[in-house]
Amino acid sequence: MNNPPTKMDQATLIIDFFHRLMMHHALWFSEVRHQLGEKEAFNVLKKVYEKSYHIQMKRLAKTLNFEMENDIPKPLLDLDNQTLTAFKESMAVNWLANDGVWFQALEFSRGMYDAKRVNDSCWSNFSPFEAWSIKRLLNLPEKAGLDGLKQALDMRLYATINTQSIVNETDTCFEFQMNQCRVQAARKRKGLDDYPCKSGGMAEYPRFAESIDPRIQTTCIGCPPDAHPDEWFCAWRFSLQNS
Repeated sequence: MNNPPTKMDQATLIIDFFHRLMMHHALWFSEVRHQLGEKEAFNVLKKVYEKSYHIQMKRLAKTLNFEMENDIPKPLLDLDNQTLTAFKESMAVNWLANDGVWFQALEFSRGMYDAKRVNDSCWSNFSPFEAWSIKRLLNLPEKAGLDGLKQALDMRLYATINTQSIVNETDTCFEFQMNQCRVQAARKRKGLDDYPCKSGGMAEYPRFAESIDPRIQTTCIGCPPDAHPDEWFCAWRFSLQNS
C-alpha cells in the first residue's frame, strides 16, 4: 500500500502542474497558428486569454483565500513599490535566463548552427506575440504609428533589464539604440567578443515593428558582428511609410 503524499510531494506536483498548464496553453496557440494562420491565432488568443484568466484567478483566489482588485491579485497590489519593481525585474531576468538556457541546451547538444537557427525562428514568432500583448495592455489601435511603437518598445521585457534610448526623431522615423545589453555586457566583462545577434535581431525587430503597425519599416543601423560605437550595442531605424 502506497504511503499518502507528503506536503513536499504535493507542492512539487503543483509546480509541475503550473508548467504543464503553461506549455499546454502555448501548444494550443502554436497549433491554431499552424492550422489557421497567425491572424486567426491572435484573434482566438484574445478570447481565450481573457476568459481563461478570469476562470483561473477566481479559482486560485478562492483556494488560497486572497482578494482580487480590478482583476489583479490584491497581494500583488499590497507590495510596496520597491518590492513590486524588484518582482517585475526578476520576472524579466527569468525570461532572459530561460531564453539562454534553451539556447545553450541546443548549442551543447546540436551545435551553434542549430542553436542560432532555432533562436532566430523563435524570435520571429515571439516578437509579434509580445507586440500583440503590449498592444492589448496599452489598448493601442491596429495602426499605432511611430508613437505607438515608442510606447511599445518601452513595455518590452528587454526594456526592464537593458538600457535603451530613442534619438534622431522626425515626423516619419526615429532611431532606437540598445545602449546597455545584459547579454553583451556580461560577455564584455568576461573578455569575450560580442555575441553575433544580428540574424536574431533581423527576425525580431522588423516583426515587432510591423506587428505594431504594418506601415513601419525597419532598417538595421548596426548589430553584432557589425562594428559599433561604445554608446550602443545595436541600433535600428524605424520609418513610417505613407502607403
